[in-house]
Amino acid sequence: MEKPATESDLADRLGVNLSAFVGFARQRLNDPELAADVVQESLLKALRSAGQLRDSDRLLPWFYRILRCGIVDAYRRRGVTQATLEKLQTELERDQPEAERTLCACLDGLLPTLKPDYAEMLRRVDLQGESVGEAGRAAGLTANNAAVRLHRARAQLRERLEQTCRLCAKHGCLDCTCE
Repeated sequence: MEKPATESDLADRLGVNLSAFVGFARQRLNDPELAADVVQESLLKALRSAGQLRDSDRLLPWFYRILRCGIVDAYRRRGVTQATLEKLQTELERDQPEAERTLCACLDGLLPTLKPDYAEMLRRVDLQGESVGEAGRAAGLTANNAAVRLHRARAQLRERLEQTCRLCAKHGCLDCTCE
């Protein structure tokens, strides 16, 4: 049994095999960037744990064990991330109609108080989801003029919200109970 390797010896010997480690991780992860990250994390872990390696002849098997654990951890993180994203998507889809109804109910009462051109631009872009360019073309405007009109329409709507709902509009309240 040899004496334990120093961190510098480990770094040199592992560095020689870096491309093999990255290739190993890429085959298992199918994501080159993630593979590089996992290899880097595994190298750091190996260097921090250099004192645990008693036989420097067993360096490569020892490191591959660390790398395999890193790959498994990456799959676990990916699974948790994917599950979290799916849950968020479900919540957004479920909550979207209610938020839209609340917002639209408040705006429906205020849109007629705006200049007709402004109200139409807000309806098309903010409520119906048209692009500014599409809404502008429908109104016979250039894209720049449409963007200016939308900006002015939103400013006028903000003023109406502040007049009608007072402070709640300034603080972002969407569940307005104002008359």
